[in-house]
Amino acid sequence: MSDLISIIVATYNRPDALDAVLRSLARQTDPDFEVIVADDGSTSDTKAVIDHWNGRVGRRVVHAWHADEGFRLAEIRNRAILAAAGDYCIFLDGDCLVRPNFIAAHRVLAERGWFVAGNRVLLSRELSERILRERLTAERWDIWHWLRQRLGGKINRLAPLFALPLGPLRKLRARAWRGGRGANIGVWRADLVAIDGFDCDFAGWGREDSDVFVRLMRAGVRRKDGRWATGVLHLWHPEADRSRLPENDLRLEQVLSGDRVVATKGLSTLREEQTKTPTGVH
Repeated sequence: MSDLISIIVATYNRPDALDAVLRSLARQTDPDFEVIVADDGSTSDTKAVIDHWNGRVGRRVVHAWHADEGFRLAEIRNRAILAAAGDYCIFLDGDCLVRPNFIAAHRVLAERGWFVAGNRVLLSRELSERILRERLTAERWDIWHWLRQRLGGKINRLAPLFALPLGPLRKLRARAWRGGRGANIGVWRADLVAIDGFDCDFAGWGREDSDVFVRLMRAGVRRKDGRWATGVLHLWHPEADRSRLPENDLRLEQVLSGDRVVATKGLSTLREEQTKTPTGVH
């Protein structure tokens, strides 16, 4: 696959972490990508970070922003999709550092009719704060350094940091929607358009990723395992407000009990709104 890749990085008022993520993206061995920062209403500090890295990361860095009206991850990801130019989208959280071969590994795994679900290493609060405070390039540490961190209880596991050529084993869970995380997934843009993207009715933390996986599979797209190839380094953060999780659980149950493929409020809704009101894309 030789097409442009769009890296969609979700963020909200964490400019120090976003700066570290963009730094890690600037060191990729595969340069044929763009970055769309999906900003869920951050203040100007975040825009300053984006402006600093624009021209230094991939082909371009675009700032997709909307006003802060609570946790609206699904909607801001859709705005980023509309701003993206790539045929393939990789979704990444704004506190997940990527190693130099991250995009190259995703490119190898990209296959029409499949989406790729990767995994992550969770870093402790102490290690995360040190990385950000001292501007450590953790994405370049070798496996022996990470082994010391594991022995010291600073990370939860080592497995995502190894690379194995699993071949057909990556397709063993082709129809398993559970367990996938939106912090590290690769999806063809055409497949996202076919299901009308993320469902903006999922507001507040939780289940918007599961909803997308279910609808992608109903559209005929299968899951490929990105483990042992695309692991990311997830910086510690306080637990998100989960007060709306029961409501989102109910929405997901309604999706599972039906046969709907297209989002109830997805890309097409935002596209119509944008014809009437200018968007926050820079």
